[in-house]
Order: sequence, then structure tokens, then C-alpha cells
Amino acid sequence: MSVRKPVFAGTWYPSGADECRRMISSFLQETRFHTDIPDTAVGGIVPHAGWPFSGDLACNTISYIRGKADSPEPDVVVVFGMHLPPGGQVHIMTQGSWQTPFGELEIETGLAEKISGQYRCKNETPENFIPDNTIELQLPFVKYFFESARLLPVGVPPSETAIEIGRFAVREAEKQNLKIKIIGSTDLTHYGPSFGFTPAGTGQEAFEWVRDKNDRQVIDRMLETNPQEVIREGLSNQNACCAGAAAAAIEGCKQAGAKTAHLVGYSSSYEKNPDSTFVGYGGVVYTA
Repeated sequence: MSVRKPVFAGTWYPSGADECRRMISSFLQETRFHTDIPDTAVGGIVPHAGWPFSGDLACNTISYIRGKADSPEPDVVVVFGMHLPPGGQVHIMTQGSWQTPFGELEIETGLAEKISGQYRCKNETPENFIPDNTIELQLPFVKYFFESARLLPVGVPPSETAIEIGRFAVREAEKQNLKIKIIGSTDLTHYGPSFGFTPAGTGQEAFEWVRDKNDRQVIDRMLETNPQEVIREGLSNQNACCAGAAAAAIEGCKQAGAKTAHLVGYSSSYEKNPDSTFVGYGGVVYTA
């Protein structure tokens, strides 16, 4: 079986299992993102910046998606991501595995081939792929919390296609009697001169505008489980860099029986590095 090598290990997150384990342990000991979420999670939305910036929120959100340690593991974890334009092509891996510091994640071939056969997809391979942090940054968490699960990584554009694929993936998993969990990977507002987006000036006031208005708007749509409006927000207000991934996860979670959304927390790179350029992060869990 061919293995896709990580691109961001050793820079955006640790390359070694021991260091990853230490960081995960420290993330889980933080109380900022501790909240009361039922042990019926079917999926959620996580950020994908480097672990020193958003790893704590992503880790805690995925731990809630996992549930209690004695809860049955899913057969498959679906991770939606990738920075793609509205008319972009779906990207998917259908064969092989993806290396993480904790070992390899085998690709769920059967489900991947169903999606690839139904939609116009760019099939990535372990040797030929577009380097992209959105999915890779979640994989050590996925392997840590879902040790035996297989992986279905799908890059989706911010369009109705993403919503369709979120729904289709769950329906096909049900047909194949596969238990799945769903993760959508997106950061929120990319603010500052480096991103060419400064509608609220600079400094603390800009951070508060991003936190309380621009990011809050898209988070509210996530909590309303409205995938179409999440995409509209992302395209109109630049407050979700991978709105398609979030929308696919929302629709997939709804198809899997999610009835309630829970905000795990909000953070921003500004809090750790108060600069004129910063990024917002949100963590959401959907429960049945």
C-alpha cells in the first residue's frame, strides 16, 4: 500500500509521536474549551492553523466528536477541507494511506470510489497531490482519538456540490453499514493588510469587530445548521476560508441524525500574537 507523506509535520505540528502526545495532553488539560456536550456527537467543525495557534481548539473539538473513551469507534472518519474556489473541482484520495506521527490512516476505498464515481473529482494519490494544511493538520488528532478508523479525505469547493457530497457520503456509508464521524476544516476571518482585508482598521478594535461581528455571523449560521448560508457568508464576508468544507460537514451531520449544535469555543491568532494581521477560529460540535 502506498503512503502519502505529511508536508506540515515538524513545522505546523510536531513530527514525532511523543511530542504530539504531549501537546495533545496539554490541550486537553486546558479548561477554556471545556463545555457540556452530550456523548452523541456525529461530527463538527474545527480550525486548521498551526497547532500553537489553533491546535487547542481543534483538539478539544475532535475529542468531543470522539465521545467517551469507551464509546464505540466509527469505521470511518470523513474530513472535508481544502482551499478551493467556488467553481473548483472536488479532490479525493481513493487508495493508499496517509502517514501521521501516530501511524498510518488507511483510506476508506469503497466510500471514496462511490463519491469519485458520482462527482467530477480530481483523484489524488500518495505520490501526486496538492499540499494543503486543512486536512493534514487534523490527522494526528484523528489517529489519536480514532485509532482503528479509516480515513476519507475530501476537498470540496464552496458551492452546492459540497452540500450534496456531505449528504451523499452519509447515505452511502449507511448503505454499506459503515459507522462514520464527520469533520469540516475551516478557519474564519483572515484579517489585515497581508490578506487585503481591513474594513475595521487595526488594533484591538479590529480584533473585536472580527470576533463579535464578522466571525459571529458565520458561527451563528453554523449553529443554525444552515450550510447554504455558511457558504454565502464565507463568499460575501470573507469569514470562512473553507466554507464548502464547513457546509459539507453540516449537511453530513444533519443526514447522520444531528439535531443540536454546540459551540466549543472561539479563539484567534490575535490573542497569542496581537498583530495587524490575524485569523479567527471556531469549534462546533453536532449531536444527535
